[in-house]
Amino acid sequence: MALLQIAEPGESTAPHQHRLAVGIDLGTTNSLVAAVRSGSAEVLRNTDDQPLTPSVVRYFADGRVQVGSAAKATQAEDPENTIVSVKRFMGRGLADVARYGALPYRLVDAPGMVRLQTAAGVKSPVDVSADILKVLKVQAERALLGNDEGELAGAVITVPAYFDDAQRQATKDAAQLAGLTVLRLLNEPTAAAIAYGLDNAAEGTYAVYDLGGGTFDISILKLTRGVFEVLSTNGDSALGGDDFDQAIAAHWRKVHGIASADMKDLRRLLMVAREVKERLTGAPQAEAEVTLRYGQSLRLRLTREEFHALTMPIVQRTLVPVKKALRDARLTIEEVKGVVMVGGATRMPHVQAAVSALFGQPTLNNLDPDKVVALGAAIQANALAGNKTGDDLLLLDVIPLSLGVETMGGLVEKIVPRNATLPVARAQEFTTFKDGQTAMAFHVVQGERDLVKDCRSLARFELRGIPPMVAGAARIAVTFQVDADGLLSVSARETGTGVAAEIAVKPSYGLSDAEIAAMLTAGHAHAREDAGLRALAEQRVEASRTVEAVRSALAADGAILLNDRERQAIEAAMQALEHAATGDDPAAIKSALAALGAATAEFAARRMDRSVARALTGKRIDDVTTP
Repeated sequence: MALLQIAEPGESTAPHQHRLAVGIDLGTTNSLVAAVRSGSAEVLRNTDDQPLTPSVVRYFADGRVQVGSAAKATQAEDPENTIVSVKRFMGRGLADVARYGALPYRLVDAPGMVRLQTAAGVKSPVDVSADILKVLKVQAERALLGNDEGELAGAVITVPAYFDDAQRQATKDAAQLAGLTVLRLLNEPTAAAIAYGLDNAAEGTYAVYDLGGGTFDISILKLTRGVFEVLSTNGDSALGGDDFDQAIAAHWRKVHGIASADMKDLRRLLMVAREVKERLTGAPQAEAEVTLRYGQSLRLRLTREEFHALTMPIVQRTLVPVKKALRDARLTIEEVKGVVMVGGATRMPHVQAAVSALFGQPTLNNLDPDKVVALGAAIQANALAGNKTGDDLLLLDVIPLSLGVETMGGLVEKIVPRNATLPVARAQEFTTFKDGQTAMAFHVVQGERDLVKDCRSLARFELRGIPPMVAGAARIAVTFQVDADGLLSVSARETGTGVAAEIAVKPSYGLSDAEIAAMLTAGHAHAREDAGLRALAEQRVEASRTVEAVRSALAADGAILLNDRERQAIEAAMQALEHAATGDDPAAIKSALAALGAATAEFAARRMDRSVARALTGKRIDDVTTP
């Protein structure tokens, strides 16, 4: 009997076919594209026969766009139109970018993301990133397809683990603008773990220390029989190799008495600083010459010891998120089996020494730190394209910051907690606050604090058409869904009628550089304070709801069921509660609530008796007896 290959349409390829998919590491300093060929992942070389393509884009007035080495070589000649480190601008507003210090670009404040005025017109960070991705796409097609007809099945694009929702969405938009089908956005440390874990058949708990050109991530992963489970993640989306270059350039300016310099001179100093930094990885000292714009020639010298002293504070900044990630994973340093080093900046000896000292063991860097992320992305892309490799992978990534909605009193109700495994869907029921309420507004927020004012606003939407009911009777199910890319959608549904509303969350811009790191720190530091503020807000909401309900009851039945003395006592208790609610003592509000409850107990009983009597009037025993 013949054996047939059975699969859902589009789920797998025919045995003789191999769908072509690539992994792309869209880096701050350099970008790479890799693919699985002949059963193994390899980085594809560019037209310069190099694996690394500098993430530099130059724009010309005639519309030409130059990407890569040629743009990098001439960046000091035209700094205003040559964009470097654009990854730091993804999903950022003008106020966020201003924290980076002096920049050579003409920045344009615009709704959403900051824009850059170039000779070719106004460009967004998404446009610039798309131009880099277009070059990588052509590079991949030339290497994989040659002159054959066909197309790429798609790409897995890596992002820093600490990229927020806006930055991830901006990356996905750039890929789509470049004509790439995005199979998945993959966290960079997870991609590195895939490449490292499969190559070394590793199992156990590992830390992935990823220091790139502009971002830093630390992820704690558990590897067990092909299952890559991210236990926790932390980092800084605005910390990387660029900061080391800035420190060297600032040192030279101080030594040579350069109080101020134009943008072209600053760019020259940064270019030389990067070259010296790279040379110091293998040499005890390095020298260079630079000629400034007005003919001043500087002979620059730096020893490895001076470099380490200058930049050790930056290295120490990376160790703070490492300790937080371990704490979140509930692990001790001794329980970590190995530390995987990722990113070109980890080549620096004092970075490796500091990480080794913290973990008490040598770091693992037998794979090229520049290539390992792209290689892992290529392996995942190959699997998502439907190609069977014999290596079954299960990725369990996590969300870096909690997601929730605003509730009465300016409180945050967290629906998806941080470090929840992706993809994730969580639902929670809410209800109406007022009688007859037919609409509800939802405010989606991100962060670790208990009050909305301390978190980041992501989106707002409304649910209309709720049947008018008494307060608290409606049941509104709110569902948060975060996909494997870390992108969020929120829906709300009234369970009785099925009336629904939803929104795909695309924030106007991302969390600021300091905010991401500060949110977790603030969450821990203000835990006791937040608990007190939450209790106060909850008591105030309960007081408001109770007073409104009592007023409504008095208006309906007070004249019939109460004498003047009883009504005055209830109104006095209401006034006392309203006064207590203006204060800052939750216990006082709770006591006033109890006093109002006692004052209205007899009134509530009479209302119940009257309601029952009204319901039974004119009825026979048979009519109300259950058979």
